[in-house]
Amino acid sequence: MLDDLKALVELETHSYDKAALVQGLRGVRALAAERLGTPDDEVLHDGGQYGDVLELTYHGTAPGTVLMMCHYDTVWPIGTLAGWPFTVADGKVSGPGAFDMKSGLVQAVWALRGLRELGLPHPGVRFLFNGDEEIGSLVSRPHIEAACADALACLVFEASAHGALKTARKGVGIFDVTVTGVEAHAGLDPTAGASAIHALAELVTRIAAAGAPELGTTVNVGLISGGTGRNVAAGIATCGVDVRVTDFAEMGRIDEMFASLRAADPRVTVTVNGDWNRPPMTPNPLSQRLFKEAQATAAGLGWTLEETAVGGASDGNFVSALGRPVLDGMGAVGDGAHARHEHVLVEHIPDRTALTIGLISALV
Repeated sequence: MLDDLKALVELETHSYDKAALVQGLRGVRALAAERLGTPDDEVLHDGGQYGDVLELTYHGTAPGTVLMMCHYDTVWPIGTLAGWPFTVADGKVSGPGAFDMKSGLVQAVWALRGLRELGLPHPGVRFLFNGDEEIGSLVSRPHIEAACADALACLVFEASAHGALKTARKGVGIFDVTVTGVEAHAGLDPTAGASAIHALAELVTRIAAAGAPELGTTVNVGLISGGTGRNVAAGIATCGVDVRVTDFAEMGRIDEMFASLRAADPRVTVTVNGDWNRPPMTPNPLSQRLFKEAQATAAGLGWTLEETAVGGASDGNFVSALGRPVLDGMGAVGDGAHARHEHVLVEHIPDRTALTIGLISALV
């Protein structure tokens, strides 16, 4: 399994590099074929400028299908590997994308191999590998929603939260606010101008104040730009906003806030672009039942499985919003997603794989 993980990590797959994503997906396809044989059904969805979506289906020995969701793209630009090679030391695997989430992908493939080698009855397994998760799954979302429609269970192999499964995630909104003012010389004719930057500064405080931590809603203005010179009243200024919510009702309140944004100076106009990238992932009855089954499986293996809610989003959000059974965080135990200290704890790779094997078999 470590050899397979090394092979995938050394295939760099930055979300914005189409050529690298094509090569990386070929590596994923080759890995699945080597460990599991030729799939019974195979569909490749064109991702356009983003990563393609590959669905591989393997028949089981019992009715139904389990959907195994794995993204193969990473946040790391091509060339990162040269200064940060794949390493195994002191019980940790390190390398760009090892934790988020190529280890989970390897575990998913080996779980089906384990089911076969142990002779355990199991439903069919459909793998869905997408290459645009880190940038919002803009292409893969409809394929994910279609693939989960008839699944007995949907398992997302994102990294765990220090071993806990992620049964709740926040919804994510991505918005850009553009303010257009009137340019003028700040010294010669200061009253002729209407600064877009000044107006945006007023609006930023209103936008940030829309956060309601007690309701699980956070609002972060993470990007800001504008103007052409310090002696010019700025004609245009923009800010990028990240919104996270746990409650569907909060999405409507935030939408109303953006729609109501106005500048104090009537010469200034405000435009808001963006949308909700992922709905909140809240535990539905089917998912709660699935988690109880996973807990029982872990107990049978001699350890306690916990659940948690996190602020990040994943493709599991799409599945949960449709009321389908989903468990997230089935992947690696470790730390450092999107950071240079990203790593996987080697000792837990067999445990997590065994959890998947036992859970899938229990669905028969």
